[in-house]
Amino acid sequence: MPHPFPSAEWVADFERQINSDEEYARAASTWEGDLNFVIEDVPGLDTPMVVYVDLWHGKCRDARFTDLASAPDARFRINAPLANWKRVITRQIGPIPAMVSGQLKVHGKLPYILRHVGAAQHLVECATRVDTAFPA
Repeated sequence: MPHPFPSAEWVADFERQINSDEEYARAASTWEGDLNFVIEDVPGLDTPMVVYVDLWHGKCRDARFTDLASAPDARFRINAPLANWKRVITRQIGPIPAMVSGQLKVHGKLPYILRHVGAAQHLVECATRVDTAFPA
């Protein structure tokens, strides 16, 4: 059954996908840092929602779904409207082109992310494997 995006159920499945993906583990073996994926313009909500992931050497140590006010501080924050997140998760655009073009707005050191392109691509692959239902 599809998980609504964004939701706690979606985040829990995303964390499972990350921690069971050997290719992600290899690609992200040197990655150190947590991220807040900020989802703006969610229908029916007045505040942005956040998917928080704490990624460390190829594993997800923590994952949460929260609102922006309650989100933990993270090394990176990536903001985008729901429509742009959908384009990334459904493979209509890759994560790096989305970041470089400003469709995903990165707060933090983009060069660090660019040095870990494989990790970013595999992280998105994990997201694509979550059975997802996007709001209409």
